[in-house]
Order: sequence, then structure tokens, then C-alpha cells
Amino acid sequence: MDRYPLLKRIDSPKDLKCLNIDELKQLAEEIRQFLLEKVSRTGGHLASNLGVVELTIALHYVFNSPFDKIIWDVGHQAYVHKILTGRREQFDSLRQFGGLSGFPKRSESVHDVFDTGHSSTSISAALGMARARDLKNEKYSVVAVIGDGALTGGMAFEALNDAGHSKTNLMVVLNDNEMSISENVGALAAYLSKLRSNPRYTRVKKGIDSLVRKIPWVGQYSANLIERFKNSFKYLVISGMFFEQMGFTYIGPIDGHNLAALIDVMKRATMVEGPVFIHVVTKKGKGYAFAEKKPELFHGVPPFDVQSGEISAKGEVTFSQAFGQHLVEMAQRDPRIVAITAAMPEGTGLVEFKKRFPNRFFDVGIAEQHAVTMAAGLAANGFRPYVAIYSTFLQRAYDQILHDVCLQNLPVVLAVDRAGIVGEDGETHQGVFDISYLRHIPNITVMAPKNIDELKEMLDYSLTMEGPVAIRYPKGNTGIDNIFPAKPLEGLKWETMVNGSDCCIFSFGRMLKVALEVASILRRDGISARVINARIIKPLDEQLLMDISNRINKWITLEDTVIQGGFGSSINEFVAAHQLPVSVMNLGVGDRFVPHGSVERLLRQLGLDSNSVAFKVKKFLSGYRKRAYVNF
Repeated sequence: MDRYPLLKRIDSPKDLKCLNIDELKQLAEEIRQFLLEKVSRTGGHLASNLGVVELTIALHYVFNSPFDKIIWDVGHQAYVHKILTGRREQFDSLRQFGGLSGFPKRSESVHDVFDTGHSSTSISAALGMARARDLKNEKYSVVAVIGDGALTGGMAFEALNDAGHSKTNLMVVLNDNEMSISENVGALAAYLSKLRSNPRYTRVKKGIDSLVRKIPWVGQYSANLIERFKNSFKYLVISGMFFEQMGFTYIGPIDGHNLAALIDVMKRATMVEGPVFIHVVTKKGKGYAFAEKKPELFHGVPPFDVQSGEISAKGEVTFSQAFGQHLVEMAQRDPRIVAITAAMPEGTGLVEFKKRFPNRFFDVGIAEQHAVTMAAGLAANGFRPYVAIYSTFLQRAYDQILHDVCLQNLPVVLAVDRAGIVGEDGETHQGVFDISYLRHIPNITVMAPKNIDELKEMLDYSLTMEGPVAIRYPKGNTGIDNIFPAKPLEGLKWETMVNGSDCCIFSFGRMLKVALEVASILRRDGISARVINARIIKPLDEQLLMDISNRINKWITLEDTVIQGGFGSSINEFVAAHQLPVSVMNLGVGDRFVPHGSVERLLRQLGLDSNSVAFKVKKFLSGYRKRAYVNF
């Protein structure tokens, strides 16, 4: 810490208040270097955190956390907040199992007042806290920090509408890291911001309005005329009129890297009655040339070399990349194909599709509900939409899948990326619920490829279907591409990978590799296990299940998703419905949330690695009949 003389003195936000403005600026530079040092080793969200250094310092300098409440939208930009709130020495454990989370967590610190991970929630949560404060007659500030991307989510606008109407004291800080500050409006905006954040301005404005209206005969007419002129003028010169009309006092845009300006504006904003909206302009990747040049690349990064900017790469083709590449090939043949994503063209592999077919590519912003219903509208008019959304984010569009797509049996294909255990991003991002929230909906077909070749088969097959389809696949690669070639789907039938007679293991996707490893371990102990690639989660291959039940009466289901309502549950339901003489053991994620850590470490912790599963299977075959819910 000798390289960080000021930073090593900051153990809580109150330590900031002992520094002068020049020291705060030096602290900002030390924090940037500290972030580069730590994140280059652990991986994580870099560009967004480099961009909010001054903003975070200003917030903690002006407000008194945790007495005052600061809620970070999404939370991936809260690293600086964590550094300033006593977690500096723990940063080597960032996103590691048992270490610091990459997102705010109430269980981690009293300064993390609300758990976040998904976007567009901060204003709603902040308004709830502000109303709780008012109901309890307490006095403290509530601040929501939201990015321009998260502001595209419909929930944010619902909250803005309610907050503006409520007149509750609440501050919303917009971290706008896409815009630049225009010189011809910057000075005027700064002047108007100071003027309108002054309580005297509000009192004088109300006084003049009341005085004019009292003038006999012409008072009301003059007041209305002045009001119309005032509104027209404000629309011309004030960039925040939308927020003004929502009921907020708008302040901005403010240079998000000018500490003195930020501190001054926030202090002034605390004197304003009612909801305040502060528009702060920042630069993603600020202070690190590679991240400034390619902020998308350095948004969420694995370990990288600070000097060269080179990012560690495994070299394998991922499911996301293969999906995007194959969809381009399909779109070349079929003009009906369109691609939709919710602010994740890079993450879902659709960058090339966007370049090749710009008129058939739609990035709707962080608006998963809208994405799915818009896809339904396209499908209802003859197009074949492919909607690529991470499993954890698709949860937000559940009603749209059910009501707008499946109820009408429309041919929308959901490309469910990051399905199953995803690793370091933790509870808010693990894709372990999609089977449970999809398979019970009528009309939908749910698929899970074992490798990239099978993903391509499923994409091609989906184009022949006349109803909704979900194709779920994990982050990265399953690692079994070169072991077992893909076979034709043959009418949504399952695939026998290994023959055996003592037990049958049903699995799919990433966990199929574990099932194959388990079969190998069991074989060494003289146990013959059949392994089935249950690649179609819904509908079940009932004919194959009935055939196996006549030969093998010990079944194991293996998945890296929740057991409740998951694939294993569907097998249990089938066995019960047909009164089959078989015993079933379900292995998967138990009734709890999965923390952050590497996929390999989490699978071991969950008892879903090959050695743990083999041990449980041997115990099961020796007479153990209790269902194996997994606990930490």
C-alpha cells in the first residue's frame, strides 16, 4: 500500500471528509491504479468503475453512509464504493468463492443498503426507502445512482413517474457515460443548474406567479401567457425538461470527473425540496487508455495485462459466438429471420449479425419485456425472431413469454444464454431457474445442446417449428465438442451416449460431461451406467423413458439448475403419472441461491462434480433412497 499513501488512510467514508480538494483528486488517481492492479488479477467490471471514481468520492464526501442511503443500480460499478467503505484489504478476493461479491450485498456491509445485480431497480428501491423514512418521521437522504443504460428499462420510468408525483425528498443521480458535454450548452446548463438548485429561486418563482395572478382583469391571462412562454423557452435551452415534467428538479449536465463541481452540486441539491435529478456525464474506462478506447471490451473482463491491455483468452469457441455465427448463415438463406437483444449484442454473439443485417437487428436496450413482446409482434406478421437474452435476465420477461408468445403459440425462438451455473457474478446472475419457469408453460419446446454442433442442429430445427422454442446453453463451452459428434434431432428424441444396465443417468448441456465422467468412474468399480443426453427438456422423450423403465429401475437426473420444478421434477412427474417401478435420485441445486465463485469450485461445493456424483450414485445403488437435495 506504499504506492497508495492517501488510499491507505481511507477505512470508512468519514475519512474522506478530512481531505481537501487536491487530496481528493490525488485519491481518485490512486483508486484508479488500485482498481487496475486488482481487477487485472481477478477479472471483473473495469470500465464502468474507472468512470465513476470521482462521482463515488463526491457521494461519500457529501453524504453520510450508511445513515444516508446510497443505492447503486445494477451494482457492477460499485467497486469504488466498496473500496471507500472498509473493504479495500479484501479486494484480492473479489468475485472469488467466499470473497467479495462483484455487486452490492447487504450481508457484506452496512454500506450496501440494497442488493442489486439486475438493472433499473434503484429508483424504485430508493423511493421505498424514502417513503419508509417519511412514515417513521426520520431525517436522512436517499440517493439512487443509475446509468444511462439502466434508464432504458421500463421499471426505471415507472419509478420516475411515481417519485415525481409523490413530491418525496429523493435524489436520482444519472451516470451518463455515453454522451459528451457540448460546449455551446455547457456553460448555460451549469448556470441554470445553480440557479434552479437554489431554494431562493423556487420561492421567488412561486411569489412572482402568485403576484401576477392577483392583477385585476388581466392577471390570469398574463400568468398563463408567461407560463406558456416560460415552458417554451425551457424546452429550447434546458436539456432536462423531460425530468422536469416528471416532477423532478433537474440539475445538469455536470462533468462527472470534476470533483469540486460534483461536491458543490450535491450539496446544493440537498437543499431542494422534493425529488431531484442530477445528470452527471462520465467517461467509461477513464484513466486507462485501453478501456477508454474499447469500453465494451473492458466492461466485464477476465484477468488481463495492465501494460499491454491484452486480455487472457482461452481460445475456444463459445456457445454465444457459435450462436451468432450460425444465425448469420441462417439469415443469409431466410429473409424472415430477425435478431433481437436487450443491450447485449457483444455478450450474446450478435455483433456480426448487426453488421451484416442492420435492418433485421434490434437492440431494444435493457428492456427484456419489450424485447419478447416485440418479437411476438414480428412473429405474428410472418417473421422468425430469435431473441438472445441471458437466462437470469429473461426472468424479467416471464409474463411476456407466457401471455404474448406461448398463449398465441407464436414461432419465437428464445436463445437463453448463460444458462446454469455461470460463476463469479454470483446469486443475481446464476442461470439456474429457466427450466423451472419455462417448462410448465403450454406450447413451448425447451432444448439444451451438449455441444456447439448440436446447438446448430437445434437452431436449424427451430426454424421448421411453428411454435415457441427456448434453446438454453451455458457460458463458454461444455468441453465435449470433439468427443461426441452431434446427431440429428430425429423428431425431438433423446440420445444414448453410453450403454449400461445397472443404472441410468439422465443429463444435458454442461452436466452431460459430468455424467460421462461419472459413468467412467462407476465402470472402474464394476457398475454399468447408461448415460442419456436428455437434450429436449420439454417435451420428454416418453417412448425412450418407457423403454428404459423395462430394463433399468435405478434412475439419476443430473442438472446444474434448481431441482424444484426443474428437469428432475419432470422425470418424477412422469414416473408418478405412469406408476413406473423405478427409483429416482435428483441431483441439482437445492432450495437456495448459489453464491459467486468459479464454476468448478461451485460445482464441487454443490456436490455436482464427477467424484461427488459418483459417490452419491454408489450410495443410491446400495439402497439409499432419499432424494439428494444439495446443501452447502
